[in-house]
Amino acid sequence: MRLPVSRAMDVCPVEVAVSVLGGTWKLTLVKHLLAGTRRFNEIGRLVPLANTKTLTRQLRELEEDGIVQRTAFPEVPPRVEYALSETGRSLEPIVSAMDAWGAEFAQRHGV
Repeated sequence: MRLPVSRAMDVCPVEVAVSVLGGTWKLTLVKHLLAGTRRFNEIGRLVPLANTKTLTRQLRELEEDGIVQRTAFPEVPPRVEYALSETGRSLEPIVSAMDAWGAEFAQRHGV
């Protein structure tokens, strides 16, 4: 378990959730992986504003926290796929609610 997550456990369950999901693009990554397994470049196209270094770091953290499963295939050229774990899939109602709220907020505020 990552240190920020273990520290958050001493504070409050909300802080644990923020520690696991509160990185740049993490909730967006979870949202896109809810649709199914994706390869790294596909994820990059779905989140065009995110740079490769940031995506790599966030996916690694999500993997370390048990939200994402990474599968590397021993072939040439190398192929890596990302999918949500069972724990990651359990985030679906939360991410869907946040997506709907964000869309409504943007519409209401002319964003």
